[in-house]
Amino acid sequence: MRDLLLQCAGVGAVIVALIHGILGETKVFARATIEPERLRTLIRLVWQASTVAWIGCGVLLVATPWMESGTARHWIVITMVCVFGFSACANAWATRGRHFGWMALSVVVVLAIAGY
Repeated sequence: MRDLLLQCAGVGAVIVALIHGILGETKVFARATIEPERLRTLIRLVWQASTVAWIGCGVLLVATPWMESGTARHWIVITMVCVFGFSACANAWATRGRHFGWMALSVVVVLAIAGY
């Protein structure tokens, strides 16, 4: 059961990351006016870097049950809980709780802790 919870956390992380990337491109950057253009490109790439990082975190959570190391499991879960927990808190604080992102990120954290 613990392994399944970790894998659900990983799948959830990938889904959250994909939604983050898609909404960023279609809603945020489609309307944003950022000058100079070079700065717009930099901000877009930094936004998508977090998307790629969250996908990597999700893949690690999905793969963790197949690793033969309890130490690896421990540090992967602790690291992912910190990454997604910080992201959830930052999202909730920045949007004053009016954006669903912090809730989705929190679900990943809860599932990862439950699977630990």
